[in-house]
Amino acid sequence: MSCKILISTTVSWTSTARHAAGFALAGCTVEALAPAKAPVTMSRHVSAVHPYRSLAPLRSLREAIRHAAPDLIVSCDDRAVQHLVRLYDCEPKGSSVARLIERSLGGPREYAGVMSRQTSMEAARSLGIRTPETLPVPDENALETCIDAIGLPAVLKSDGSWGGEGVIIVRERDDALAAYRRLANRPSRLRSLARACRRNDAHYLASALAPRPSVVSIQKFVRGRPAASAFAAWHGEVVGAVYYDVLKADGTVGPPSVIRRVDCPEIDAATKKLARHFRLSGLHGLDFIRDDAGHVHLLEINPRATQGGTLAFGPGRDLASALAGCISPDIEPRPAIRNDTVVFFPGEWLQDPASSLLANTHHEVPWDDPEILRACLQNTVPKARVRTATATRKDSAKPTFSSPVPAKV
Repeated sequence: MSCKILISTTVSWTSTARHAAGFALAGCTVEALAPAKAPVTMSRHVSAVHPYRSLAPLRSLREAIRHAAPDLIVSCDDRAVQHLVRLYDCEPKGSSVARLIERSLGGPREYAGVMSRQTSMEAARSLGIRTPETLPVPDENALETCIDAIGLPAVLKSDGSWGGEGVIIVRERDDALAAYRRLANRPSRLRSLARACRRNDAHYLASALAPRPSVVSIQKFVRGRPAASAFAAWHGEVVGAVYYDVLKADGTVGPPSVIRRVDCPEIDAATKKLARHFRLSGLHGLDFIRDDAGHVHLLEINPRATQGGTLAFGPGRDLASALAGCISPDIEPRPAIRNDTVVFFPGEWLQDPASSLLANTHHEVPWDDPEILRACLQNTVPKARVRTATATRKDSAKPTFSSPVPAKV
């Protein structure tokens, strides 16, 4: 019995293609719903691509479901999850599409709480999970009151943001006020239209046509090192998980570039409690901070597949195989990564081609997917003339290419 996965994305992250590769290498048939020219559309592991239209997202999703007839939908960004929940709300109870979404998400009606930064933190605290104090900030007057209660530095966050956007660390009251205004007030229609043209992204056009206010919260700042959980769940039970500390990241709040897999009872307990509480199914992630004493503090829930979930560390630590195995019991785990420290390509290589991390760790380069290898470089080095990647696994610490690629940008 085979398992068909529909990968759903509204953005152009290369990690989405690596999720597709994970399911394909686990023996699944993989199709994708994605914008034109998104990296996942070029992956050799994707058997069919369905066009995502940002001005007609639910129609795009319906058409992809009808043509692909998937067993599961795996959403790889928050907006894709929002579309799935909205489609569920439009469907008659018990319809085939509604059942598919329930199978893919678990409890779709729980996702309003999952995707609210404040509500999700309140739920976590009620479960006994260590979390920084998080307060709603409905207006500028409330911001002053919240700062008095939480103190500075603090972290301002807006709901419906991801990938490090919509998160600002503030250290002074004036900075906090400026950050709040930036997060709470949607860009003007003119600015949104300009962004839509400049970035060739019609989502900004949709924002210009129907702007929505942002929900902003403030969270107490916790000093420490980022950590995370990437997990697969099925009807509220965790079926596979990878826990890791972030050694290096893209900026202060950006995605990780170097991680180390860890066994952490606190992260494990928090992951299982939240999966059960929200009745989750599918791929998800949790972001933590590990303080100087080694304790972890939950910062937020990612209601979709995260970058750490692309990795395979063996049975129980291979999310694609674990989730697909819930549909097709004969799915086998992928070959396990044998080094607990992983460097994601191409961040560390671009910053320091001589880095010892490239030689002494697992360097996660998409050798098996040349178009994605090229996309990783083009997305990071826009002006590089990257053609065919030619490298050997023996020299994977120092990739070479047929046309020059700058080592630093």
